[in-house]
Amino acid sequence: MHLRPIHFADAPFAYPDGHVARLAGGMQWFAAYEVSEGDARCIVPVADIAALGERAATLHARITSPRPAWVLGERTLRFDQPAVAGILNVTPDSFSDGGAHVDDPAGAAAAGMAMAAAGAAVIDVGAESTRPGATLVWEEDEARRAAPVVERLARAGALVSIDTRKAPVMEAALAAGAGIVNDVSALLWDERALDLVARSGAPVVLMHSPDPRAGGHGRPTYRHVATEVFDWLEARIAAVVAAGVDRARIMVDPGIGFGKSLVDNLALIQALPLFHGLGCPIMLGASRKRMIGALDNEAPVGERLGGSVALAVAGAQAGVQLLRVHDVAATVQALRVWRGLRDRALTP
Repeated sequence: MHLRPIHFADAPFAYPDGHVARLAGGMQWFAAYEVSEGDARCIVPVADIAALGERAATLHARITSPRPAWVLGERTLRFDQPAVAGILNVTPDSFSDGGAHVDDPAGAAAAGMAMAAAGAAVIDVGAESTRPGATLVWEEDEARRAAPVVERLARAGALVSIDTRKAPVMEAALAAGAGIVNDVSALLWDERALDLVARSGAPVVLMHSPDPRAGGHGRPTYRHVATEVFDWLEARIAAVVAAGVDRARIMVDPGIGFGKSLVDNLALIQALPLFHGLGCPIMLGASRKRMIGALDNEAPVGERLGGSVALAVAGAQAGVQLLRVHDVAATVQALRVWRGLRDRALTP
């Protein structure tokens, strides 16, 4: 069984008690669920969900429970409203900004701090491209690229995540001041990574891909992509928790563009509220991705700002807590306007 919150309520106070629920302690309220079991679908009001049994009650509790903030030294990452993670690549070959900051730690850190000044809550540093066909980077080279940038950012007061699949890079970045590990392989690519994260106590982002040990870009045929990705992440969370990672320190990412077609990606965006049933904060990384070009006359990477912002707002509307983006200032502005439209003090 899966539950997807639907019938979002702009005026929750207009409903009788028990007929509307708050989504993950955030800014969204909803009045019903789409309940799915295999190919079967039905709509069930929030008030009636308890009648569906223990699995439904567990999912409902996960969907409606507030997500505890991550306190990381002097920085706190809250999940009661959408926040932005700025993408900072120090690679020669990333699909969007490869080469912009490679071998220039000071310049890269300055670019990261500019993102923080523009409103990014997290700076996500990556030193290896994970685009399809990208060259594998030796772990020591990756650590050499990433660690000096992380150190400068952390020393300047930024909250930093390290985007890597490799345990030695995670270790070097955490030692340099990173607070979060963001792994596109969900700690499966490097067999040492899970133990390292468990011992460090660092929060971790687990992303779905169909073949994480082979790079994440296989193309399986999904029957129901959203529920299959949900089930994979649910099983992965259970394995990571069993290995000693606190569930409250786990974030999930459905992996837009990793082993998915345009139709799959669109289905995942539409189904984002479903993933609150995992009981963890959600990251959405759709910025400048191929799906935008596919929907807009093959717009090149540098001309995908409008689509990136549209997807970020769609994520906010679905209750996503962290939006991973290249264009921080534009996305932050869009989210501020989105929040203003929901502020009853401003829109009586």
